[in-house]
Amino acid sequence: MFALTTGDGSLVLSYEAPEDKQDVFAGKACPAFLTFINAAYLAGVTVELPCHCKPEQIQSVVWFFRKHLGGSKETRALTDHHGNSLLDLRSVPHSGDLRSRFSIRLFSLLIFRAGPDDSGIYICGSAHKDFFYGYDLDIQEARTLSFTPRLTHESRSKKKKESQGLGSSQPLYQVFTSFRPWTVCDRCGVPGEQVRVGLCYVHSLYLHVRYRRANQTVASCGSGAVPKAFGQLKQSRAGAELEVKSCQVTCQTQATSSKIRSLMAFLGYNSASSSVEVPVFYLSHPADRVLTLGCPGAHPNMAVAWDQGTKPIYRDEHLAGRNLSTTPPRLMIDTGHHLVFTPAKTQDSGNYYCWLQGQQAAEIHLLVYAHLGRGQSVTSHPDFPAAIKTVLKSYAAMTAVFCLLLLGRAVFRHLRNTAETHLD
Repeated sequence: MFALTTGDGSLVLSYEAPEDKQDVFAGKACPAFLTFINAAYLAGVTVELPCHCKPEQIQSVVWFFRKHLGGSKETRALTDHHGNSLLDLRSVPHSGDLRSRFSIRLFSLLIFRAGPDDSGIYICGSAHKDFFYGYDLDIQEARTLSFTPRLTHESRSKKKKESQGLGSSQPLYQVFTSFRPWTVCDRCGVPGEQVRVGLCYVHSLYLHVRYRRANQTVASCGSGAVPKAFGQLKQSRAGAELEVKSCQVTCQTQATSSKIRSLMAFLGYNSASSSVEVPVFYLSHPADRVLTLGCPGAHPNMAVAWDQGTKPIYRDEHLAGRNLSTTPPRLMIDTGHHLVFTPAKTQDSGNYYCWLQGQQAAEIHLLVYAHLGRGQSVTSHPDFPAAIKTVLKSYAAMTAVFCLLLLGRAVFRHLRNTAETHLD
């Protein structure tokens, strides 16, 4: 890994491949004409853009970014302020600029909790501004969430089409929604949910040649391949969809030998108590601030579920029928499968469990503590009157007990002196 300084004085950190390792890019030549591969994702997920090709003599890469409508002069190098190491999900803010939410790992660019503002052109190149591989990234935000009780043949092949033409039989373009397959049931042994994502795409013969391969006539609605003439209509109607349906499956038990089962039965353990241990994480967070929890090892197409203690958190209970562009509920599972508190409260402290592909994957012990910001005093905290009342009650109770002890001691002495006088 090394650092270099670009013309504008910004520091660019690049990953350098070990020289003793075999170069997997040696047998793959870069295209002579740089094209941008269209990639569409739902907002909130972690996006990974691999650099599929580079010259064999290049030992490091630099990623460049610009907006779809931006010019070549607006292309800027992405500076990884964390030494290009993989960021800890707990240190990534819920919302922030692109520079605080990305990392470079083994030539690949990772964007954490990608949003619509991250859409644009991403180019894998060198420090000398040689470009090798490019992406046309489109991050689509789901506007509504629909709850589907069961899957039917009609919903499986559902496509929402819109066309626009100039009076001819051949329309200029068609807008449709392409759905990905349903995920597996996100829980086992208890009622769970399945999720599928529908992304907006455009079919047209007039896509920009720089953003498509040979004979390619389909691109995502937010792609740079869509002509500007379609932009106004596209932005007014395009949008991703998120569908959820209920499910319930039995948990698969791991096969154990008869000797192990006999030993466990002798020790007083049954098969239900021999559950697989999951990693435990401890997290503390200040109150009245946005908190986002991510499930370790989760990917965009995986099934993720969350439990608050023994209570499952279902998407249909918090988001069914809601417009996702409006103010979200205080506790929700976002479209990137993160558990989001807006904001976190002290009563949210407790144990949380995340499920991954139908199996428990992690246990998180969360502590939400009261936090005083700048310019705030202890008396301004909303819990201050209750705390003062509790302290005064405790002090009064302790004073009463102390007085009772003194009174009992005086009575005891008085009775003892009276008995001694009577004996005399």
